[in-house]
Amino acid sequence: MVDGFLAQVERVEGEPIALIVPHAGYVYSGQVAAYAFKQIEGVKYEAVVIVGNNHRDPTFDKISAWAEGGFETPLGLVPIDLELAQALLQADERIVFYRPVHQYEHSIEVELPFLQRVCPECRIVPVIVGEPSEENIEALSQALIKVLAGKKALIIASSDLSHYPPWDDARRVDAATLAAIESMEPDRFYATTREMMSQGIPNLVTCACGEGPILVAMMAAKGLGANQATILKYANSGDSPLGEESEAVGYGAVIFWRWEPPNFSHEEEAKLLQMARQTLAQYLKDGSMPHFEVSEPNLLRRLGAFVTLKQGGELRGCRGWITAHQPLYRTVQDSAVSAAVEDPRFLPLTLEELEETTIEISVLSPLTRVWNASEIQVGRDGLFIHLGGRSGLLLPQVAAENGWDTDEFLRAVCRKAGLPEDAWQGSDLYRFSAQVFGEEND
Repeated sequence: MVDGFLAQVERVEGEPIALIVPHAGYVYSGQVAAYAFKQIEGVKYEAVVIVGNNHRDPTFDKISAWAEGGFETPLGLVPIDLELAQALLQADERIVFYRPVHQYEHSIEVELPFLQRVCPECRIVPVIVGEPSEENIEALSQALIKVLAGKKALIIASSDLSHYPPWDDARRVDAATLAAIESMEPDRFYATTREMMSQGIPNLVTCACGEGPILVAMMAAKGLGANQATILKYANSGDSPLGEESEAVGYGAVIFWRWEPPNFSHEEEAKLLQMARQTLAQYLKDGSMPHFEVSEPNLLRRLGAFVTLKQGGELRGCRGWITAHQPLYRTVQDSAVSAAVEDPRFLPLTLEELEETTIEISVLSPLTRVWNASEIQVGRDGLFIHLGGRSGLLLPQVAAENGWDTDEFLRAVCRKAGLPEDAWQGSDLYRFSAQVFGEEND
């Protein structure tokens, strides 16, 4: 079952410093969990800390780190990293080794079969947050930053999301919670979950059963160098054939990672542009795609990219992918073809037109949610908007080329998505930067 879930997922850009994964029965949340665990497949970690929450013992109000032996599943024994466990126990008096709180707790053990498949050599430190108090969260976060500094380490936070509201309410609550997690701001997470809980939503008993583990992952990952949070997958139990839409539990897969923009050489930029042109020439001639041998690390990174085609300085097509599940050079190839023949604003490009067509490539940074319009910097940022099944994207250079200010840029991206010009105020709005290079300035 675990292998089947993992087989349906692809790696994305970014090596996780921390994960948030659900811990329900696999028939409900296993596929969501696979989206997170797939991202560490083949990565060699020196240390893995799994932070679970306390479902069973309301009297335990500290933090417990299991510090001996191992955890056994039907796939074998997962050994404890004894040295790291002892370092945690010595880091703060709130961290103890308290066996009873682990005995019947499922939030850690349910993650282990996934870990055993993607990181079979990994040793773990299982940690239970007894009470998600501010003091406990701060203590564990700082302890993890201290003991994991300088190590290739992974923190796994085990948590489901909303519990028991109707399906549509679950999706709304969980979207707000995940957006707050995406901000990497603990105060925003606190404020969002409290606001959701105050709305009187039927049957909503919590926005996240692993609130403590989530906050620890957010804070510790940031302290260990993460600067991006990416939501990989969302679903709730009502989406499962065995679930009930009247009482849903939400599940999210999130990675915290460090984004470092590629530093393209002139030769790498020229090679990407050449590959885009050769791809167009061959595709427009016989419908096939050329194969390239590529060894440059920047060109093999999984990066979002758009290809813009122009004739006489005027737009002739623009298409691409915000995120990518394949190497950059392949994304550029696919984007070039899509811009040439799939942009609905234009007739398909012909081979005869190619000679008078110039190519521009925009390599995108990850998306960053916009909470306030003042965060947008025209000329630096592109915009992506999503609302009610409609979405639209404008590259950073579009605003500069048109001389727009922030307000005009916001109205334009709404129009691009087919939305009212003021719809950005209630939408999922993101900004991103781009490294732009083209044949005209080559």
